[in-house]
Amino acid sequence: MNCPYCLSTTTKEQHKKTTLGYRMFRCSACHHIFNERSGTPFNYLEYPTEIVLLVVLWRLRYKLSLRDLAEMFLARGFVFTHEAVRDWEARFAPLLADQLRVRRWGQTRTSWYVDETYVKVHGKWCYLYRAIDRDGNLVDSMLSQKRDMDAAKRFFKQALETVGHAPERVTTDGHDSYPRAIREVLGGEVLHRCNQYLNNRLEQDHRSIKQRYYPMRGFGSFTSAARFCRAFDELRQFFRVRMTMKQSVSLSQQRTMFCQRLDTLKALMPTA
Repeated sequence: MNCPYCLSTTTKEQHKKTTLGYRMFRCSACHHIFNERSGTPFNYLEYPTEIVLLVVLWRLRYKLSLRDLAEMFLARGFVFTHEAVRDWEARFAPLLADQLRVRRWGQTRTSWYVDETYVKVHGKWCYLYRAIDRDGNLVDSMLSQKRDMDAAKRFFKQALETVGHAPERVTTDGHDSYPRAIREVLGGEVLHRCNQYLNNRLEQDHRSIKQRYYPMRGFGSFTSAARFCRAFDELRQFFRVRMTMKQSVSLSQQRTMFCQRLDTLKALMPTA
């Protein structure tokens, strides 16, 4: 592997390994000694990368508290506190979300369904803007402290940057900020439909973040709430089995796809 200090390719693997079992290398150019995790966000961690990744993955995907995760891994021989889980989530959930967002470039359909739901942050209600396409695939999500014109414009700009193309039509509720935001950000040729019944599929899709968020009894800060909601949606989309409506996927196929995507995630994160 290349040297993380001088980027030289003249490196040689050493016979010894780190205490966690990672290979060590020596650079012939700058004479630095480094290991497989040097130069990555996982450097200097006292636990294997795979364990830290699983902690963050389970924290985002399943209804587990910080202390639940600490106890579960204690039974497997890994001793750390719930504060370590909180720190790992803060450090690695954004990296995970960024990697998964890049993979979604250009993969959504051109019919979007946009709506916002409520999330309690430090005792106050905030607005989680979310959008899916006609097949239920995630377009984008964004947490906002206000529900106004500026928030709607920021959401549509972020969605454009994420998926790389404007939709042909957008379905929203009757909030006054949407028509102008769609016209100014997405373009005047985009068809805007305003009907609460057409948006039922997105209302049902909100249940995923609601079910995960309720056991947490709200968030302590806006930053942590925005980070968690964004990473949760990205991870949920990554492990989503059905890419089109009414697609038939057998249980054995679901298990195979889950294992394949988990392996992809493990290979993806150390390079973040």
